[in-house]
Amino acid sequence: MNELLTRTVSGLVFGLVVVASVFVSPWTCAALLLFVVVVGTFEMARLHQMSAWKHVVVGELLAVMPFLLAAMVALDVISKRWLVMELLVLPSPFLYALFSKGENAKTIFGYVYASLSFLSLPTSLMLFMYRTDMFGLMAGSWLVMSVFCLLWVNDIFAYLTGKLIGKHKLFERISPGKTIEGSLGGMVFTVVAMMAFLHYSDWLPVLEGMGLAAIAVVFGTLGDLCESMLKRQAGVKDSGKLIPGHGGILDRFDSVMFSVPFIFVYLLLL
Repeated sequence: MNELLTRTVSGLVFGLVVVASVFVSPWTCAALLLFVVVVGTFEMARLHQMSAWKHVVVGELLAVMPFLLAAMVALDVISKRWLVMELLVLPSPFLYALFSKGENAKTIFGYVYASLSFLSLPTSLMLFMYRTDMFGLMAGSWLVMSVFCLLWVNDIFAYLTGKLIGKHKLFERISPGKTIEGSLGGMVFTVVAMMAFLHYSDWLPVLEGMGLAAIAVVFGTLGDLCESMLKRQAGVKDSGKLIPGHGGILDRFDSVMFSVPFIFVYLLLL
């Protein structure tokens, strides 16, 4: 019971911070996402068992710099043409590994590319969701918040359903605690939440809204499993200890970060 109370209170505080950051302005959202990239990259170094601080620092730079560049474009500080500079990041882990000593090149690639794809890219895409030239009337704080809410509903009710009636393991080799019943519970409540939202708004047609909910459930769950895989290989229970009862930044943002690129593409195609 104490664990559930701790998890609930810290989850509420965490949720309020996210909501405030998203709705105050795109700049506060960018500040929150920068924090996620910095702390998440540090946790990623832990999961990849990086042994030297110099590698962690370089990894941070290679993750933060692309995010800052994309953020400045998304916030209209600089022109979109600057996004071509992101291409220069792609070969950088190879060049860094080439001149590094004392660390396996495969470890460096895994650490840097995981941070880029799991943190820098998704956070950048979330900032572009504020742009009306890309998402029309959907763009803005409510679009960003709806992504968080769908994934939170799936996470929360998958956890609660699994605790109450979970019996059959979903992916025991990677995450023994996750159950098929829990995943189905998360999916049902996510669909219900989307239907309730669409009932009071004309934001999306019902069929397309259900598609968005399905993407959130499927790829949110896969993101959770991918992070569980990294933790299992590193031999740790949580990616960090930042949020009491929840673990680290990656533990809270894994489903968000993994699913955002798929949600982004889906919404653009709409």
